[in-house]
Amino acid sequence: MASIWRLTAALVAGVVFLAGFSATSPRADAAEAEEFVSIFDGTTLDGWEGKSEFWSVADGAIVGQTTAENPTDGNTFLFWRQGELDDFELRLSYRITGGNSGIQYRSRDFGDFVAGGYQADIDSGTTYSGINYEERGRGILVTRGKRIEIAADGTKTEGEAIGESDALQATIKQGDWNDYRIVAEGPRLRHYINGQLMSEVIDHQEGKRAEQGILALQLHAGPPMKVEFKDIRLKRLSLADGRKKVVFVAGRPSHAPGEHEFRAGSLLMAKCLEESCPQVVTAVYDSGWPTDPTAFDNADAIHFFADGGGGHPVIQRNRLAEIAFLAKRGVGIACLHYAVEVPPEKGGAEFLDMIGGFFETHWSVNPHWMLASTQLADGHPITRGVEPFEIQDEWYYHMRFRDGYDRVVPILTAVPPDATRERPDGPHSNNPTVRAKKGSREVLAWAYDRPDGGRGFGCTGAHFHRNFGDEQFRKLMLNAIAWTAGLDVPESGIVSKISDDELAANLDPK
Repeated sequence: MASIWRLTAALVAGVVFLAGFSATSPRADAAEAEEFVSIFDGTTLDGWEGKSEFWSVADGAIVGQTTAENPTDGNTFLFWRQGELDDFELRLSYRITGGNSGIQYRSRDFGDFVAGGYQADIDSGTTYSGINYEERGRGILVTRGKRIEIAADGTKTEGEAIGESDALQATIKQGDWNDYRIVAEGPRLRHYINGQLMSEVIDHQEGKRAEQGILALQLHAGPPMKVEFKDIRLKRLSLADGRKKVVFVAGRPSHAPGEHEFRAGSLLMAKCLEESCPQVVTAVYDSGWPTDPTAFDNADAIHFFADGGGGHPVIQRNRLAEIAFLAKRGVGIACLHYAVEVPPEKGGAEFLDMIGGFFETHWSVNPHWMLASTQLADGHPITRGVEPFEIQDEWYYHMRFRDGYDRVVPILTAVPPDATRERPDGPHSNNPTVRAKKGSREVLAWAYDRPDGGRGFGCTGAHFHRNFGDEQFRKLMLNAIAWTAGLDVPESGIVSKISDDELAANLDPK
């Protein structure tokens, strides 16, 4: 998903135009030192999807080929299915024999393996390699050797030329392997071949520009052709111009219909955030852990909504160390409902460090009850614009927190009904300590301002998907996610509206 980036008038002014085409920034220089990640294994099309009659792997390369006997009626594409691209740098090698091809990025999936959007063009001739062509859109955005800025109204302004097209073409090896490099930072899109800048466009056009979308490889309709791609490597870049990236990790289907709707809840929160906060870009990975090896590389916050306990996705394999490392780097971590529970012996200490608390078996409890007589933290950004609300949910309580609530702020508290403390003892149901605290106020949501500069958040509600339909509960969640990502929460909170159809969308088939 992608937000709509609102640009100020100054951004399209001529002085900014010149600055936009300046030398590489210190931020980009720092990014150069980071490692690229391979997104093609060299032997299979795992993580990629296209029509099998046209795409294969041979000699360590992805091969797209048409023949006189096996033509394609229209341009067809091989999609990278592990994630979407926002700000990034992509490097690969290509070789083409006959015809035309390209690399789609920040593009749309039109179905039946058809894509549309920005294209880093490739051709076997001498005209198009290196240009930026918008497939199924505005056509050629910038030709080879040119720098173009597209204003909000679509007006194009030409900057200082890169070079003559014929001279740039001479650096491309016909019928041999060439190195392609694509750099997309906010509206600034640059194409390089064999280390030479070929074209540059800064795209501000309202309703046309794209900040996020799919990656795909093109096989062009027409005469027989063959194109090969290898050494495909990706590096995500920190988002340009103050935008923030929130990554949602939604767990696999769980529980009865309408319960633990991790995918639907995550997609709904992402939608509301992007509609209400133009400075936010989101990515939602559903059905478990992201297969995208770059999923968290430019995240400002990660939101987990999944089953917890021994099956918590974070404690599987070596993921706990990975997330703990990101937290120490300042990435915000938020956990919702069952995702606040980890075994104390594996994850407990890390969760205390990342989000300030967790559900501990034989200490915490998970009854269903009507939340009433709530109290919201006074003056905290997460509670801005939120009014007390009443919701029936599986509100966990008696959580394990850092000693003395060190840097932990109770965000939402309430007094559970005494009946919830009378259940039989069990790892989740009750224990003598809980029973002895009848009438006590309990913490149901909390914020943690980490010493490393990052932020953590936990909330025990959201067992029932319908509760996202409550405006106050939804605002509390959106405020928390924004705060966790380091954004300033408006005084009125993050206002969102959803329809009944939107609430019912994306439910798991159960």
